[in-house]
This record gives sequence, C-alpha cells and structure tokens, in this order.
Amino acid sequence: MSSNHGAAIEFEHVWKRYRLGEYVRRKRRRRTLKSELTLALERSGLKRVKGEDLGSGFIWALADISFRVEEGESVGIIGPNGSGKSTSLKLASRITVPWSGRVHARGRIGSLIEIKSGIHPELTGRENIYLYGTILGLRRKEIKKRFEEIVDFAELHRYIDTPVKRYSSGMEVRLGFSVAAHLDPEILLVDEVLAVGDESFQHRCIERMDQLRATGQTLVFVSHVLADVRRLCRRVIYLDRGMIRADGPADDVINIYLNDVAERGASWRERMPAGVGDGSGDPNGPAEEWPSHPRARARYSRDPRV
Repeated sequence: MSSNHGAAIEFEHVWKRYRLGEYVRRKRRRRTLKSELTLALERSGLKRVKGEDLGSGFIWALADISFRVEEGESVGIIGPNGSGKSTSLKLASRITVPWSGRVHARGRIGSLIEIKSGIHPELTGRENIYLYGTILGLRRKEIKKRFEEIVDFAELHRYIDTPVKRYSSGMEVRLGFSVAAHLDPEILLVDEVLAVGDESFQHRCIERMDQLRATGQTLVFVSHVLADVRRLCRRVIYLDRGMIRADGPADDVINIYLNDVAERGASWRERMPAGVGDGSGDPNGPAEEWPSHPRARARYSRDPRV
C-alpha cells in the first residue's frame, strides 16, 4: 500500500461513472450486510455487476486513475473535452466520490471549478466572502483582515453589497477566484472558468497563481490555454478518454498532446467527405472508439477488471 506522506492529493486506482439519460427515481433499498458486501465486490472487480453489459446506461468518466500531487507542487491537467479533467478536480475537492478506488486530499482546499463554485446567488458579494471563508475553516477575524484585498482584486467595490444573482458571469468569476485565491488555501484547484473573465483579469489571475506557487502552495490547474499551463506548471498530466495518456515534464507531455491533436485532425479531414452524419467526423475519433464501459477498454488498459 502506498504512503501519502508528503502528498497533498493522491488518487489510487480511481474509477468514476455517471448515469446516461434521464434519472429515474426508484424505491430506496434497505442497506443490509449482504448488499454492502455485494457492492464492495462489484466495485473491486471481483464480481460482475448484475445485468451489466457493454452498452449499459453509464459512461466511465475515469478508469483506473492513479497519481500523486506533492505538497507545494504545481500540476497542470490537459486533454480533450470529456476526458475527465473536471471530474478529477471534483473528486479532489470532495464534491463527488469515486465509484471505486481512493482519493486522499490533505489540507484546506480552495476550488474554482464552475462559475458559481462556492457562490450563493441570493447572498451579496460581502456575505459570500464571509460564507466561503467560513467553509474553508477561517475565523471571521481572519476573513475581515483579507476583505479589502479580496474586493480590490475582484474590482467589485460598487457591487459588493449587491446580490450575486445580479452579477454578470465575469463578475461572478472575479469574485469566486478572488475569494478562493486570497483566503490562503493550502491546495488551489482551478478549472477552465477563467476563460469567462476579460484579458486584464486573466493576467492578474495568472500573476496571483504565480505568487501562490512561489509561497509553496499546491496548485492543480486545468486549462486548454497551453501557454498558461507551461508558465504555471512544471509537471502536466494528459488525460484521454478517462485514462492517463502521459504524465511528466510540461513540455514533453504538451508535445504528446499536440501530436495527438494533429493526428486526429488529419484523420478527421480524411474522413470528412464520407463521414457526414454518422459521427465519424469527430476529431476525437468515431463514437465506437470511445468505450462506454471498462470491459470494452481491453485494448487501452491491462487492469484485471477488464
């Protein structure tokens, strides 16, 4: 068993799935010792899920993901849309839980994963700052000490006592990032939401993350802007189809990603005339190449469960 000493975030053989289609409410089953043992065996891969087939109504967002982020490390996560980047951040921030495997995060986490992440629309900007700080475990005195700095960074002086539901998307992002980045989180998780802000604000966000990195705080940064990933992160994890395609120095991994994008683009252009309407024109590959279940991933994974 691996040790998490020195690791701010650790994923151990993590699997995560989501239900496809509309959720149908079913009668809640009683939890029994037998049902809990059966579920544990299914999640460990020692027992086949009852009624399961390759096309069952689930999609696997992550399949057997394992990696560590050390304390004070800055790690970028890149990959095409739907590759599991945001799901990884949600697991690390405890917004959701894995279907199987283990996720460990040590320290106070500040996360900006969605535009409204940590922001309540009915509360004012001022109230949201105090609410978010309280969630992070800070005392009111500590939040008050940083309050003016947060408002200055977000440039929301005139609107700080206005309900957030009247803010624009850019204003919400400015408030959310400013709060998350100035209340001294030990781990900062940032998704692609900064793209909503204007150019000036994006530059200030990058500079702020540079400052946090210099002080030894852990940063996990998800972005399609590869120049920002190169600037902030020495190490990059490339996720593809729910699995780790590459993990290593930023330049090396980004080059692998760009080569894959170029190959998929070339393949897409070759298929384009004959592929209209059948899904094969997708630059990420035709739908049948995206396995919907781990057992269909035999050519991608050597996991004994597949």
